[in-house]
Amino acid sequence: MNNRLCNGLRLLTAGVALGAVVTAGADQVNVYSARHYDGDAELYDRFTEQTGVAVRVLEGDSDQLIERIRREGIASPADVLLTVDAGRLWRAEEAGVLQETESDVLRERIPDYLRHPEGLWFGFSQRMRLIYYNKEAFDSSLIDRYEDLADPQFEGQICIRSSNNVYNQSLLASMIDAHGVDGATEWARGLVGNLARQPQGGDTDQIRGVAAGECEIGVANHYYYVRLATSDNQSDRDAADRVGLIFPNQADRGVHVNIGGAGVVAGAPNRDNAVRFLEFLASDEAQELFARANHEFPVVDDVPVDPVVDGWGPIRFDELDISVLGRNNPEAVRIADRVGWR
Repeated sequence: MNNRLCNGLRLLTAGVALGAVVTAGADQVNVYSARHYDGDAELYDRFTEQTGVAVRVLEGDSDQLIERIRREGIASPADVLLTVDAGRLWRAEEAGVLQETESDVLRERIPDYLRHPEGLWFGFSQRMRLIYYNKEAFDSSLIDRYEDLADPQFEGQICIRSSNNVYNQSLLASMIDAHGVDGATEWARGLVGNLARQPQGGDTDQIRGVAAGECEIGVANHYYYVRLATSDNQSDRDAADRVGLIFPNQADRGVHVNIGGAGVVAGAPNRDNAVRFLEFLASDEAQELFARANHEFPVVDDVPVDPVVDGWGPIRFDELDISVLGRNNPEAVRIADRVGWR
């Protein structure tokens, strides 16, 4: 039997709709998690081993979890909300389900730009949004910035998923910061004009589309590529071999990054344990595990990274205050609607 289910320390469900009961207790911490990576289970085990505090996890979609916490109100057993993307953390912030957390450990270990300015949430891993190209059909020297994706010379060549996806909303939010609303609108309009097909599928589908020649250029987070490149399935590895990677904007602001992050829930019944859990996530041990679980980058310097990722060498990250991606999210959604990015 899977150890995650039999060790008695976590309550995992397929989604919040199942109505699982998570209780409060002095020797436990209740985590509502929208991360669905098997490797995270090791994080919980290590925390329990070190502290004696049991970790009980309720898994679900980020928006569902936020709404559940909001509806549960002061009766919510949730101590920590764990999710991905600054846009989703902003939604939790706007819903009023997070509380300010004062921690010298978190303040010292996590860079300013990767945490909420008032301590509502903290980033614990970083993910890049990369550009991919078909090695046989595309000259990679033609693109070195996100801005190039709007160039008319690439008409009918780009695969990217729907603007309903928060990863794309955050990319567009970063363009608003870099170029203003008008500039970001023109960029989005140009991008839509260059689509090879209607947006469809997830990030892996964009990489597969490039590999199959359905498009010459694609956009996806970096760890989807690593999953294909390290898969036990030969067809996955073949797809990865057929695409090349572009790390955009290395000569200026750097590649767009987002985060996996967490915050202490407002009214958390086990607040002290919640803070201890977040501080543990910032430790060197947890940072390596947290990032390795999904081939992401740690937020703490000098922590080892996944071997495939490490092989890419030094990469310049955009050190934009990550909270800006959340604040710009509503405008990004409006821009996408205006230019017909469905």
